[in-house]
Amino acid sequence: MSQGKQQQHQQKVKPQTGISPTRAEDYPEWYQQVVRAADMAENSPVRGCMIIKPWGYALWENMQRVLDRMFKVTGHKNAYFPLFIPKSFLEREAKHVEGFAKECAIVTHHRLIAGPDGGLVVDPTAELDEPLVVRPTSETIIGEAFAGWVKSYRDLPLLINQWANVVRWELRTRLFLRTTEFLWQEGHTAHATEAEAVEETLKMLDVYADFSENTMAVPVLKGRKTEAERFPGAVETYSIEAMMQDRKALQAGTSHFLGQNFAHACGIKFQSKEEQEEFAWTTSWGVSTRLVGALIMTHADDDGMVLPPKLAPTHVVILPIFRDDETRAKVLPFVEKLAAELRAQRYGGREVEVEIDGRDLRGGEKNWGWVKKGVPLRVEVGPRDVEAGTVIYGRRDEPVKDKHSVTAVEFAEQVVSLLAGIQETLFARALKHREDHSRRIDSWDELLAYFTPTNSSSPEAHGGFAWVHWAGDPAAEEQLKEHKLTVRCIPMEHDGETGTCIVTGKPSPQRVVIAKAY
Repeated sequence: MSQGKQQQHQQKVKPQTGISPTRAEDYPEWYQQVVRAADMAENSPVRGCMIIKPWGYALWENMQRVLDRMFKVTGHKNAYFPLFIPKSFLEREAKHVEGFAKECAIVTHHRLIAGPDGGLVVDPTAELDEPLVVRPTSETIIGEAFAGWVKSYRDLPLLINQWANVVRWELRTRLFLRTTEFLWQEGHTAHATEAEAVEETLKMLDVYADFSENTMAVPVLKGRKTEAERFPGAVETYSIEAMMQDRKALQAGTSHFLGQNFAHACGIKFQSKEEQEEFAWTTSWGVSTRLVGALIMTHADDDGMVLPPKLAPTHVVILPIFRDDETRAKVLPFVEKLAAELRAQRYGGREVEVEIDGRDLRGGEKNWGWVKKGVPLRVEVGPRDVEAGTVIYGRRDEPVKDKHSVTAVEFAEQVVSLLAGIQETLFARALKHREDHSRRIDSWDELLAYFTPTNSSSPEAHGGFAWVHWAGDPAAEEQLKEHKLTVRCIPMEHDGETGTCIVTGKPSPQRVVIAKAY
């Protein structure tokens, strides 16, 4: 074969990957295939809803465990409120009902009867006195409860969190990122003063940022939302914004200062120290199973999921290699002893989670299965390893073919530092990606060019984070949306640099972050 033909052949041969298509070939489909390959979730028979499978749900449980502890440390207590909300409750706050009206599922009847063809039909005599909204969010029904619980300043602050499911009727859905029904937590608090409520709002934003960066290994920007992006009925909305690998932004969590809007709407009043009747100041804040989608789009690669060790359902999977009962009897006791030594240690607030995969499958098939699931450490042990007292391990933050050979004793001694190293690597990698694709932009033409692909496969299609001067004009924001761009946030931390709005030419007090977003 001539040198030229050999080079052409090499260019045509694609490297083997666990996921097809790759991120570069078709990012949206790659995402769906990662979810399936990791066996995390699948579409349900109900359009727009998902079945969260054990591996995906274990990941969500670990998120719950860490967040729940963080909430309780900051003084919040868990409660539960009804799934059904009277329609009249939602109507109490004008902006709130306007914001959620198009997404609401409504229950109007309470009974089915046999139809003429043998099927079931709605009983026309079983109409509810008032339609019930299936919970899209709980400000109004929790506010109704708060109105009964709060009588005096001594009852404040009231700090409540709820783990629940909600329903928002979505037209375009994607597993974890946007589904008709999803799981979340929603915090709701009431305070005696505006200052206390604002402090709470920002405190919970910090909790979310801490969790995202130190547990999920996902770097985020904290900032205030524009009026157009504000939660319906809120005075201010704050969010954490993360950059995904396709350079789009993902809103990973929000915290809302509701002022006294919902207190007026729901009648949350209290007797002050001065014996005056006052309305409470309230907040709400939440994150959802969308965080699982954030993990996938931040860390996964063309071989499958890559899990940060602090959230991984399994830290270490051990793959015993044997040919027959004799070698099996030799390998398994060694493996079980190693697993016990690993489980005796702790990482990320829990014991090191170890799984021994003794299934009767080919070694390569088992290995690739765990690669796709994203387990941080894969350990192979065969008869020769037992004789030498060694193990061969692979790190999920390294190429699949990279292997390390150490003694079993050394591996047990190093496992916690190895997990910590993987956690740090994933965060550093994601932070570098964000920094490499963030740009200060000072003109409208430059902004459009940044987000305009030069061809259909251009990696510049989503640009990244554009830091631009913007004066806050709603009309200018609508102009951005015509190009599928939004102001993601007005950053909390900024250098005080003033400038000129790139849309209107008006004075701008600071730069904001503009991006395409999920």
